[in-house]
Amino acid sequence: MTLTVKELAQLCDAEIIGGNGEKTIISAADISSAQAEQVTILNDAKFIKFLENTKASACFISQDNAQLNAPAEMALLVCKDPEISFIKAVNTLHPAKSFPAQIAERTVIAETATLAESVYIAEFVSIGEQSQVGDGTEILSGVHVGNHVGIGKNCRIYPNVVIYDHTQIGDDVIIHAGTVVGADGFGYKQRNEKHIKVPHVGHVIIENKVEIGANTCIDRGTFGETVIGEGSKIDNLVQIGHNNIIGNNVIICGQTGISGSCNIEDNVILAGSAGLADHVKIGHHAVVMARSGIAGDVKECTQVFGSPAKDKKVAWRELAALAKLPELFKTIKAIDKRLSKLEE
Repeated sequence: MTLTVKELAQLCDAEIIGGNGEKTIISAADISSAQAEQVTILNDAKFIKFLENTKASACFISQDNAQLNAPAEMALLVCKDPEISFIKAVNTLHPAKSFPAQIAERTVIAETATLAESVYIAEFVSIGEQSQVGDGTEILSGVHVGNHVGIGKNCRIYPNVVIYDHTQIGDDVIIHAGTVVGADGFGYKQRNEKHIKVPHVGHVIIENKVEIGANTCIDRGTFGETVIGEGSKIDNLVQIGHNNIIGNNVIICGQTGISGSCNIEDNVILAGSAGLADHVKIGHHAVVMARSGIAGDVKECTQVFGSPAKDKKVAWRELAALAKLPELFKTIKAIDKRLSKLEE
């Protein structure tokens, strides 16, 4: 889509300073690489060095930074929240691909499945018995939907996703390629040096406005439910074990692994490669920093780091002390030599 600078400012409730309001904007880019007919953003002090020489035709900027030196031909789009305004501009200039309401010929859809009229079902999709798909939902090629699955309105399921039986998915959910929802949990009992599989007959509930990254696995409950709360966002390559209860607006970053029966409360952030043992509770608004190992409960509104994880400030002090150990050893050796000479 193409807009003028003036139209973009009106769309994003921004004030224009300098530049040419009639200039055409065809796309968005970061400030270090933006060219003519592109809009960019200055949202961090470390990028100020690029502002003076950028070739962008327009730049979203805060009132605090509006007095910085910028090319005379570039329009500054001054607004209260440049990041949100820029996101709105990007979504307008680069609209998401949409699919027409249709069902491809080469699909396998059970006679008892119920599909709304305005769905898009691509080729090589299979949908099982008693499953339902809501209005505006798009299911792309190679997706398998099991029996008794409910998928709400305006969802998008990307290629090669597998959704096991009895999974329930809310409205406005996005599931990226290769994800598996509802596989058996990893549960075994050892008897006579053999592993006896624990049956998993529960299911998965994914609430509204959840987004799940590529190649993520969410296991069904052993008997009850694994729940992903409304508005939560899950990155690529995440493992969520059986019977986990994930709250609302939780962020789970890539390569995080969550063992079974954990309780992750609202607005928690689990940074990349975090690992959680089973049956732990992470309190609301807590942050588990990258590569941390969680073996016990984490209090609400705290930040923890390390393995085993502890309060961030304590962990950093310990790391700082460890960095001083080589010099400390040298000092101890020198003191030991002096003591030895005094004893002689």
